[in-house]
Amino acid sequence: MSEQPSESSEVKQDPTSNNWHAEEADAVLRALDSSSQGLSSEEVDSRLERYGKNRLPEGKKQSAIVRFLLQFHNVLIYILILAAFVTAAMQHWIDTAVILAVVIVNAVIGFIQEGKAEQALDAIRNMLSLKALVARDGERKEIDAEELVPGDVVYLESGDKVPADLRLLHVRNLKIEESPLTGESVPVEKCTSLIEAHSSLGDRTNMAFSGTMVTSGRGTGVVAATGSQTEIGKISEMMHEVQSVQTPLIRQVNHFGKVLSGIILGLAVTFFLIGFFFRDYALSELLLAIIGLAVAAIPEGLPAIMTVTLALGVQRMARKKAIIRRLPSVETLGSVTVICSDKTGTLTRNEMTAQSIELCGSRYRVSGSGYLPEGSIMDEDEREVEPGVVAGLRELITCIDLCNDATLYEKDGQWLVRGDPTEGGLRTLARKAFKESASGERLDTIPFESEHKYMATLNRVTDAAIGEKGSRMIWVKGAPEALLERCVEQWTPEGRQEVDRDYWRSAIDTIAGKGERVLAAAYKPAADATETIDHQDLSEGLVFLGLIGMMDPPRPEAIQAVADCRSAGIRVKMITGDHAKTASAIARELGLKVWDKPLTGRDLDQMDPEALAKAASECDVFARTSPENKLRLVEALQASGEITAMTGDGVNDAPALKRSDVGIAMGVKGTEVTKDASEMVLADDNFATIAAAIREGRTIYDNLRKAILFILPTNGAQALVIMAAILFGMAEMPITPVQILWVNMVTAVTLALAFTFEPPEKGVMSRPPRDPGAGILNRHFFWRISFVSALIAGFSITFYNQMVDLGASSELATTMAVNTLVAGQIFYLFNCRSLRDGILAQGLFTNRIAWLTVGLLLIFQGLFTYAGFMQTLMGTEGLPAAAWLRIVAVGVIVLLLVEAEKWFLRRMSARSS
Repeated sequence: MSEQPSESSEVKQDPTSNNWHAEEADAVLRALDSSSQGLSSEEVDSRLERYGKNRLPEGKKQSAIVRFLLQFHNVLIYILILAAFVTAAMQHWIDTAVILAVVIVNAVIGFIQEGKAEQALDAIRNMLSLKALVARDGERKEIDAEELVPGDVVYLESGDKVPADLRLLHVRNLKIEESPLTGESVPVEKCTSLIEAHSSLGDRTNMAFSGTMVTSGRGTGVVAATGSQTEIGKISEMMHEVQSVQTPLIRQVNHFGKVLSGIILGLAVTFFLIGFFFRDYALSELLLAIIGLAVAAIPEGLPAIMTVTLALGVQRMARKKAIIRRLPSVETLGSVTVICSDKTGTLTRNEMTAQSIELCGSRYRVSGSGYLPEGSIMDEDEREVEPGVVAGLRELITCIDLCNDATLYEKDGQWLVRGDPTEGGLRTLARKAFKESASGERLDTIPFESEHKYMATLNRVTDAAIGEKGSRMIWVKGAPEALLERCVEQWTPEGRQEVDRDYWRSAIDTIAGKGERVLAAAYKPAADATETIDHQDLSEGLVFLGLIGMMDPPRPEAIQAVADCRSAGIRVKMITGDHAKTASAIARELGLKVWDKPLTGRDLDQMDPEALAKAASECDVFARTSPENKLRLVEALQASGEITAMTGDGVNDAPALKRSDVGIAMGVKGTEVTKDASEMVLADDNFATIAAAIREGRTIYDNLRKAILFILPTNGAQALVIMAAILFGMAEMPITPVQILWVNMVTAVTLALAFTFEPPEKGVMSRPPRDPGAGILNRHFFWRISFVSALIAGFSITFYNQMVDLGASSELATTMAVNTLVAGQIFYLFNCRSLRDGILAQGLFTNRIAWLTVGLLLIFQGLFTYAGFMQTLMGTEGLPAAAWLRIVAVGVIVLLLVEAEKWFLRRMSARSS
């Protein structure tokens, strides 16, 4: 055997650098060192090493070391690290070790929790991995799309997602929806002929691009580019360069940290000067007291609580099919005022469903939704009919069942369609009418073509109710006008009569006026010897059977979700590429506000900024829109002060998603580019999931505020104790730095953690969105924090002084002070479970974790007080039993006084309103 030419084995250039659309198909195969028989397994292995897996880039990720070090990048952490250095210089090694341990624990928690959402997103990527039908070793094989390499020959069929960039070799009525890539709203008819080298992406009709969907026909193509070298991969890489914007929560927390740091440093300097010049403290004692003050004022546990609260919220959302990609974005959902949503598959099921049937002189309604083959056919009096005994209805359903290439199947309890969605809806109608498929061997087919607007099949009759067994019948379905002009007769209860075109045109207008897509069915007997059919056979002589109205219906849960959003002060706007009548019909069922007619993309293109702002604010339905229209609408809404969430699935939606305050990508039909551009991914593409996520986002933000309102009085009380000790010139501090850290961390890790499991407050979706410009702490919070801090600090100092006056050791006195602080916090926990209402509003036992954390804290405090090793480490001493009665009494007093304060504020608020 002679050797192959060396040039074919030296094809080492990047194949994606060629203008494949400008090359003949045979030349492309030669350049890629391939053939119509595909590649061998050995060659595939070689090319996998050379080009890598066929997967989209997932963006640049920071190394583990960098992510860990970034956990220390916080002003408050800097102060703690400085305190650790000072205590180390003073050789207070226990204090140093505890402070550093707190800092490291915070960093570890943040490091572990960060990235949980990305793991969930990776799970979606794996769940949605594609399959591809290829030619390998001269045979057709189904493989994972990731295993494709340049030179592979891929077979495409209706319903397939194109797995890589292909140069088409053979096509038969192949149409591909390229809206995810080009924004083209209509499927593009493909060819194999040469295209000009410098043509735009949308004009390269001899190419099939990765991520696009085959809507009809068949084709074969050779893989020209995979992974990041595909057109969609190139855009994905560019999107990774876009910088994400800080969320309101991050800005507020950073601002709060800087302000608190300034206050802490100011207090530290002030009280150092007071102690140094006006009190008789040794320098080492004073430094230790100032470190205690700084440590007391810093809420060390707050970063951990925030991270855990957000992370647990993300996990709860993931279970509800909402994947949060950026942790702080969880709370941004709580301030959303407008949701701009796509229609198909988000507000609707993306499952074409037969809604109505029109026969000559009679109308029927079809129940059931989606591809689930359950439902019935009812007449105008809402009585269920038996299709098998209704003349005309039996023939019509037989027609749409036999003249159909879609496959209806069940997978994991869900009914799905392989093939064209409209045909899938017709197949579902047939299964609702007859549990078994219509019988009739198919002899020939005329596939649907845009030029003729119909599909026809030639079948052998096997059902005597349809015709003589063994005879031939041509079944036709398609656009009503296309069929009407070929029909000479119509089916009526009295038999075949001359077709009444005016009657059918009126019926078509009626059905279309409801926003339904109208299809027609017809038939024609054929000669017994007929084996093939062509368009000439259908030019005349058809018998018109009737009309079917179809629609992608609203999801029942979406209707309720829209109502929930409205009650929450959130407006929902539907932005779709579909027709205006269809958009209006769906919008009315969803309860959206519709003008006399929806605004279209063309209308928006002609508007100046002022008119666009008015339209964006007042209109809720936009039809026939392009991705550019979406971007302009988002910008107009934001210019009006709206906080906007935006849904998208295509690459061209990515700019609008990036621009919006919360970008929401579709997990099922969405491209990887939109997922990477988004803050949230819907694993089920369901609008109701957005509403549920907003509810969760509001709850998470409430719980964060509750945790802050709970933690800060601990810091305030401890800081007040230290400041009072310095002001009064007390010989020893009532609490030591290591004891302060114990209280700060143990209350945060145990008690404050309970707020992450707090259920939503009543009416969480009945109040307007919060102002994103408002700070975490308002005047009421400042008052509450000051009030509770003074209350707990006052009791702690009082008990400490009483113990000292009674001659108790300093260890016993500080133990009394610390346990008083903790007891006040335990009872105050139940005050904070509701920001405004009484302790019974949330139900005493609706959050069992709260009781569990109280039990854990009591165990910890028992060890703190009585365990020998803790007494040595923390400088404590066992308390007598009588002391606990006074400590518990303090907690009860705190609970009652705070409840009285809340009652008074509610009463004042009611009077003012």
